[in-house]
Amino acid sequence: MHIRNLTLLALAIAAPAAWAHGQGVHAHDAGLIAGMLHPFSGLDHLLAMVAVGLWAAQQGGRARWILPASFVGAMAIGAALGMSGASFAGLEAGIALSVLVLGALVAARRRMLLPLAAALTGLFALSHGVAHGQEMPLAASPWGYACGMLAATALLHGAGVLAGLKLRQLHLGLAGAAISLAGLGMLVNAAG
Repeated sequence: MHIRNLTLLALAIAAPAAWAHGQGVHAHDAGLIAGMLHPFSGLDHLLAMVAVGLWAAQQGGRARWILPASFVGAMAIGAALGMSGASFAGLEAGIALSVLVLGALVAARRRMLLPLAAALTGLFALSHGVAHGQEMPLAASPWGYACGMLAATALLHGAGVLAGLKLRQLHLGLAGAAISLAGLGMLVNAAG
C-alpha cells in the first residue's frame, strides 16, 4: 500500500474526531457528533467494523457492498432496540465473539455463500447496535446519534474494504489473526 493511500485512509478514519472541537454545537449536532465518534471509542467496535470490510473485500463482487450494508442495517435495528432499553444477556461476550470470528474469517480467507455471509454479519451487527444504542448520551438527539453512528460505521467498513483491496494476502491474514486474537482476549475478559 502506498504511503499516500495510507495517509488518506488515516485521515478518513480520524476526520470525525475533529468534529468534536467545533464551535457552537447545537443539541441536535451533539447527537450527530456523539454518534460519529462512538464507533471510534471502543476497540471492539472498531475492529469488528474494519474486519467486516476486510472480509467483504476478500469475498469480492457484490459482497463488497452487501456485507457492509447488512451490518449497517442490522446495527440500526439493534441500536433502536438498545435506545428503547432492550438488554440481552451476554451482550459483551457476543460483541467479543464477533471480533474473534470476523478476524478468523479474514485470517482463514474463508469464502461463504453471500446470503449466509450477510446473515452472519447482520447477526453480529445486532449486538453491536444494541450496545451502541444503550450507550447513547442522555442529551443526544436519537436521530442525530443514529445517523452519525451509522455513517461512522459505513466509513470504517469502507476503510476495511479499501485496505482489503490494497493489502497483500499475507498481510490480510496477519491482520485477521491479530483481530481474532484481540477478540479472544475480549471474550476472556467478558467471561471473567
